[in-house]
Amino acid sequence: MIKPTFELATIIKDYRTEFEQTFTPLKQQLRVLNAIAHCRTAYMGGHVDKCNNSSCNHVHISYNSCRNRHCPKCQTTNREMWIQARQNDLLPTTYFHVVFTLPQELNIFCIHYPKEMYNILFAASKETIETFGKDPKHLGGQMGMVSVLHTWGQNLSLHPHVHMIVPGVGITPAGYWKQAKTQGKFLFPIKAMSIVYKNKFMEKFKQFLVNTKQTIEPTLRKKLYYLNWVVYAKQPFGGPEQVIEYLGRYSHKVAISNHRIKAIREGKVSFSYKDYASGGTQKLMTLDATEFIRRFCLHILPPKFMKIRHYGFLASRVKLKLRMQQIQMGISIQNLVTPTIKEIAKTKLNFDMETCPCCKTGKMIRILSFEANAPPLKYLAEQRKQQLKNTN
Repeated sequence: MIKPTFELATIIKDYRTEFEQTFTPLKQQLRVLNAIAHCRTAYMGGHVDKCNNSSCNHVHISYNSCRNRHCPKCQTTNREMWIQARQNDLLPTTYFHVVFTLPQELNIFCIHYPKEMYNILFAASKETIETFGKDPKHLGGQMGMVSVLHTWGQNLSLHPHVHMIVPGVGITPAGYWKQAKTQGKFLFPIKAMSIVYKNKFMEKFKQFLVNTKQTIEPTLRKKLYYLNWVVYAKQPFGGPEQVIEYLGRYSHKVAISNHRIKAIREGKVSFSYKDYASGGTQKLMTLDATEFIRRFCLHILPPKFMKIRHYGFLASRVKLKLRMQQIQMGISIQNLVTPTIKEIAKTKLNFDMETCPCCKTGKMIRILSFEANAPPLKYLAEQRKQQLKNTN
């Protein structure tokens, strides 16, 4: 992959002070910004590797990643490992992609109560699928789901929605596996799902208001019930391989990637976005750097909040039941293995972590690790002096 010209970390470093003076960020937001700004720098500590080829002796210093889930640099390996685990859970059946969105009128609550509102979003969307799945008219069994929360639109505005991957099968009360009656053409009726989803969300939302001793304006309440809540179902996937490809694009996305940042100059940031109102046309948006950081902070989730959730027969606690079904469908569970980070880097990212980047034949051996803010400059200088001496 081509290295991006501009990085989110640069924007944070250059304009963080001005951002903090203009706005009032939360402590958790400041922690995330700090992590991203220092990702893969001496601030994080690191290690030194040396080639074991005596004719090369190449020395390479690497700085640690921040591993923050909001950091655009730290998601590639995590994404590949998570996808591999999901691949182990695949069934030879049709998979569906359903998106549950929130009306923008609820954004103000999402800003002030993100944990509570996003939990309601997860619960209402899950219960909607479960309600239709349990209905004998549609399937008549327990379903499985993988839900991924996204909170952003292409222009970094707040747009909370859940992407849900749903296999078109369920487990009947008698313990048998059963295909949905739509025969893979669609999951459930969209309009009906939209109504059920709205009612379930509003029921939980009203209880949330009671618990927090809040009231909602009658006009807003009437509008929320009047609105057509968007539930979007894409075309069913062609096969399990397409499911994996899709999960790779969505599971560990962050609000904006470094590659979308096109310019940083004179206190402004320009980035590319898709304008879906114009058929997905690529456009360029320019914001004040402080406003750019403010919008990014809208998508920093509460600490320990789970943005990926598994339900039904795809939940971890019932993994054995899924494995038994895979055996019945002819899938060899003995072949279900989780590769190491080194294997993923080599097979998926075309990068061999062990091979020397200089001579291409030697093996890089870890010779030193160092703590934060302690790059081994003295050690490296001595190593370089020794290399020059050996060369002469």
